[in-house]
Amino acid sequence: MSFKPLRIRKAAVLGAGVMGAQIAAHLTNADVETVLFDLPAKEGDKSGIAVKAIANLGKLSPAPLADKSRQGAIVPANYDEHLELLRGVDLVIEAIAERMDWKLDLYKKIAPYLSENAVIASNTSGLSINTLAEALPENLRHRFTGIHFFNPPRYMHLVELIPNRSTDRSILDGLEAFLTTTVGKGVVYAKDTPNFIGNRIGVFSILATMHHTEQFGLGFDAVDALTGPAIGRPKSATYRTADVVGLDTMAHVIKTMADTLPNDPWHRYFQAPAWLKALIDKGALGQKTGAGVFRKVGKDIVVLDLAKQDYRAADQTASEEVAAILAIKDPAEKFAKLRASNDPQAKFLWAVFRDLFHYTAYHLADIADTARDVDFAIRWGYGWQLGPFETWQAAGWQQVAGFIAEDIAAGKAMSDAPLPAWVTDGRNGVHGKDGSYSAGQGKALPRSAHPVYARQHYPDAIIGEKFDQGTTVFENDGLRLWTLGDDVGIVSFKTKMNTVNDFVLDGLQHAVGEAEQRFKGLVLWQTREPFSAGADLKGAMGLLQAGKIDAFDAMIKNFQATSMRIKYSLVPVVAAIRGMAFGGGCEFQMHCAKTVAALESYIGLVEAGVGLLPAGGGLKEIALRCAKANPADPFNGIKTMFETIAMAKVSASALEAKELGLLRQTDTVVFNAYELLYVAQREAAALADAGYRPPLPARAIPVCGDVGTASLKMMLVNMLEGRFISTHDYEIGSRIADTLCGGVIERGSTVDEAWLLDLERKHFVELAQMPKTQARIVHTLTTGKPLRN
Repeated sequence: MSFKPLRIRKAAVLGAGVMGAQIAAHLTNADVETVLFDLPAKEGDKSGIAVKAIANLGKLSPAPLADKSRQGAIVPANYDEHLELLRGVDLVIEAIAERMDWKLDLYKKIAPYLSENAVIASNTSGLSINTLAEALPENLRHRFTGIHFFNPPRYMHLVELIPNRSTDRSILDGLEAFLTTTVGKGVVYAKDTPNFIGNRIGVFSILATMHHTEQFGLGFDAVDALTGPAIGRPKSATYRTADVVGLDTMAHVIKTMADTLPNDPWHRYFQAPAWLKALIDKGALGQKTGAGVFRKVGKDIVVLDLAKQDYRAADQTASEEVAAILAIKDPAEKFAKLRASNDPQAKFLWAVFRDLFHYTAYHLADIADTARDVDFAIRWGYGWQLGPFETWQAAGWQQVAGFIAEDIAAGKAMSDAPLPAWVTDGRNGVHGKDGSYSAGQGKALPRSAHPVYARQHYPDAIIGEKFDQGTTVFENDGLRLWTLGDDVGIVSFKTKMNTVNDFVLDGLQHAVGEAEQRFKGLVLWQTREPFSAGADLKGAMGLLQAGKIDAFDAMIKNFQATSMRIKYSLVPVVAAIRGMAFGGGCEFQMHCAKTVAALESYIGLVEAGVGLLPAGGGLKEIALRCAKANPADPFNGIKTMFETIAMAKVSASALEAKELGLLRQTDTVVFNAYELLYVAQREAAALADAGYRPPLPARAIPVCGDVGTASLKMMLVNMLEGRFISTHDYEIGSRIADTLCGGVIERGSTVDEAWLLDLERKHFVELAQMPKTQARIVHTLTTGKPLRN
């Protein structure tokens, strides 16, 4: 398809409420210059409302800004003084309150100031896009569309794109590419129907859950135990999610469905339950007011008990019978057993799924082009592992369809509306090799042919989808070296959490050798998150407990040798990171020619937390970088990095990892994790095409010596006396300081990389033999949490 890119240099967000401010923050994360508008303040600075909203971004959790320093880049504005700023804007996103009259008034106000190329969008969660379009002059309607971000916009992958009748196709294609690559989202096209796809199906699922909670006499805590991770949904499940969203917001969305869908066969269920109204009347709106369905009392969580009209201790457990059914691997058997069981919890779960499947199938033709759009909207917008159609297909399409039809006939379903004829036409499901079923067109439609998706070698797969797994070049028990048929090799680990053991170390050294013979470059990329949780602590602990200190020392030496093999490879090695890159995983990427990191990368040298220090070349590399940055006096750089490592700080984003010095400023940040491999391959090829050579060995690294170590120890002494750290923390910190400063030598002395690596290893092996460190390692292995001893 021909494709004309949409160049967006500058954006404006209208409405500085929680959603508008967070959209502005995420555009700023993506280096889009953004102006945030709101009404003029009644006193003081007329842009005061926007100024306050921008200041508030730093207090929100999870953080909307991927790097706090970007807060100052958002420009606050108001409609009285700054409408002229709109003339230079390429994209306007309206995100004011869900009131049609207010939105229409605002559109009339801004229309004269919009450039003839500006794209105008509404972030409405359910109002009619066609009705909104009619408020714009005719010459602007072809550039107007709905862009519905999900909350919180930085983290939720879904954006619904809702065209109006006149929206220009080239505008939509350009926006889709911008939202996918620049902003990092998964785009789903929705039809202009109330609440679009995500909220139409997601809110119905919540309403069905509320209805059946009452019908089967279950407690809110029991329902959350059943509708969270036990069925592949987020930990916040149903009622905890309602508390987080806000019970008043939930009631408003339910009312919108009731008002805008009068002919929906399920309409009588579109009302807030009496208990929800009662909580709202009392001001108990959920998390934002400190109480809702759940409430925190000290460290305990209590839950509303409707029978007692009071809170009681929450007990989030499934019954033994249901727990056993949910543990069944085969979905067809699991669903058959849920339906056949007499346990109220099993009956509840079957009823919730049945009515969700029924509703989704009935409305597919009205709300979405394909079943794939529905499943992705629910997965990306609500965090479910599988969408409703995928869940149904996995459980045996015809078996479940028969169960639903029987329940409708018996009057057990929430509605007596018949299943659409296509459901029972003998099909095995809605997703297959030809694509996903379109009820509107009566056939399967393939994935989009938009060029932006050529950047995703491994997009998020729908059930049953298989992608080319490439050609294996070399494989051992730790990793696989493979290729997609081009001149860049790819290495992927095979260990649990992609931890580093001897097989990974030996395999990486071999893979670099193979790449030097066969490829232009090499990419370290994992088929699933995390990038790497670091060294295999369990294996290391085994050697220590067996008293095999020489073997332990040899393993660390091999780790360092692997890092150095990566660094001095004759072809560029590029690390492609998403998710966690801890300890050894972080050290490997530090030795690569370049790192390409997804925005949501959590990077850290966390060894101090388990009583150790980084010894895969990480401290050596930091000492070297600080010396290069300021050869005359590397201490300022060392001091900052020392705090990061001794406190085992982890970046909350790839942008923050640059601020912490764990990524280089020249490293690349990718906003869409599905594009990571593509970009990393291109970066490796570009380095090779530019005539890549590894760095020359660093033989004269100026270090801070014993004077530097003494200065860092003074910081530790103050922290020890203030009881911020333990004596063992002091021991670890002192050894980190000694390594970073080059050991007991004069300030200004020069050392080579081998000297620093030897220091790292010596301290690592000595710390590892200490009982307190071993206690920390065992505690982390058994509980997954750090021990302060």
